[in-house]
Amino acid sequence: MTTPRQETDSPDDYGRSDGRWLEIDWAAEIRTIEIESELGRSEVEYVDVGSGAPLLLIHGLAGSWRNWLENIPYLSDRHRVVAVDLPGFGNSPLPEKPISMPGYGDLLVRLADELNLGRDTGIVGHSMGGLIATEAVLEAPDRFQSICLAAAAGVSVAHVPKSRKDLTRLLMALDLPIGSDHATRGLTRPRVRATQLRTFVAHPNRIGTEILWELISYGTRSPGTLQAAYAMAGYDTRHRLPEIELPTLLIWGARDRLVPLKAAYAYRKRMEHADISILDDTGHMLQIERPESFNAELASFVSRHEPRGEALLPPPRPEG
Repeated sequence: MTTPRQETDSPDDYGRSDGRWLEIDWAAEIRTIEIESELGRSEVEYVDVGSGAPLLLIHGLAGSWRNWLENIPYLSDRHRVVAVDLPGFGNSPLPEKPISMPGYGDLLVRLADELNLGRDTGIVGHSMGGLIATEAVLEAPDRFQSICLAAAAGVSVAHVPKSRKDLTRLLMALDLPIGSDHATRGLTRPRVRATQLRTFVAHPNRIGTEILWELISYGTRSPGTLQAAYAMAGYDTRHRLPEIELPTLLIWGARDRLVPLKAAYAYRKRMEHADISILDDTGHMLQIERPESFNAELASFVSRHEPRGEALLPPPRPEG
């Protein structure tokens, strides 16, 4: 039985960036690949940086691979880091078939095979990406080495009734066309920025404008947001979470308003092999709000559970 551990990091590291992401020519790292999965044929944009035991990073709703800009440079010092735009998000177009959480999970398994990511791969999912990561692990339990759920959705939306789903979809459809332009314009106005982003981050005006612009510009315009939100709400796999036997890290912000901290303990109740790490005075975008603390916690967790010796090859693909 593991004991949840409370972080005691100083508030001074909030929003503190090492700036490495600004020094990288990201255009040179971008790749595209076509994946055949339960979603049909999908074109996926991703970045692939570094070498070593792989880490597969999955963004959340209205996100993109750029949600990991503060984390990829640090993690790629010891790992091959692959961060994807899920179909319908960022620069990946909508898939052929309707978005579903199992479909996204299946796509990740097939993507890992196509990119020759070994079975020593750690899968890391933020928010909706955490739910999708559990789908991938449940589909292929021997495919990954560990799983990190960062402010993961799933248990917090499992009970959403259909009537509320329909209302949410309508409200999002009305707001999304103007939301991204309004949000980017508001980044240079402290009061507006605080009002717009306080649901997502604890201290909007202590985070760099450059990183917020990247997140908003590529995430909020995504054509898959409505479909994915509808598919996620009410989707319930709580009864299957005990099947996940991989080493698991649950990392949460203590002030998360979107997926409150109690969700971490709900996951922990169902996942025998989970450790909990809580970042004080931190909201939902913890990997951007406290990149130093997040990177250190994730790196330490992955290191503790890396296989020793040679890398594990991907499982063979079935014939045909």
